[in-house]
Amino acid sequence: MPEGPSIVILKEEVQPFIGKKIIKVEGNSKQDIQRLSFKTIIDFKSWGKHFLICFEDFTVKIHFMLFGSYKINGQKEDRAPRLRLIFDEGEMNFYACSVKILEENLDEIYDWTSDVMTDAWNAKAAKEKLKSIPGTLVCDALLDQNIFTGVGNIIKNEVLFRTRIHPESKIGNIPQKKINELIKEARNYSFDFLEWKKQFVLRKHWLAHTKKICPRCNIPFVKKHLGKTNRRSFYCENCQVLY
Repeated sequence: MPEGPSIVILKEEVQPFIGKKIIKVEGNSKQDIQRLSFKTIIDFKSWGKHFLICFEDFTVKIHFMLFGSYKINGQKEDRAPRLRLIFDEGEMNFYACSVKILEENLDEIYDWTSDVMTDAWNAKAAKEKLKSIPGTLVCDALLDQNIFTGVGNIIKNEVLFRTRIHPESKIGNIPQKKINELIKEARNYSFDFLEWKKQFVLRKHWLAHTKKICPRCNIPFVKKHLGKTNRRSFYCENCQVLY
């Protein structure tokens, strides 16, 4: 599943299509995608894992789910696209994703202050949201898109390792100093992720995610599916404190 930084990269990659008219629409989406024919794209936005294609009077939301992908400018995959947008010069192909047409004003739908990748990010608001869920495991809280929009499982595991917090710690038991550190690193690591992915070296920088040995303690990591989200967690029981 793409995480927030990957969607930011996509948004940057398609900037040349702003102001361009779509001349043909294809795809197996059940949405009324032919509505996009001969429409001009006015902007691209992202909100966490949502990629937003903006038109004058509506928006197309792309969510890549678990196995979604995209190809730009002539590249294709050996499977039918959910949505293909063809221009006079170039095209965009989206596969195995959710496509939805949004009629509402985006500001009515999205809380931009919860997206860790935006200038609108509000750390104080995130802290207040965490205070309201003291019984929630931190591994679930980090994946809550209403609090940390764009944070996915890779970022979750790496942030918890950076901050030395055990994934099964309850939010209400974690010291405030550590909560502040958690919030700060959720954003910091997301931007590190962005730069490493652009340089094609993201995996080289993983310290915990999918790893077998703790680089700090030189002992085996624990691998478990934890929390209500039941996502994979990789952690060290020696240096990551269970609060």
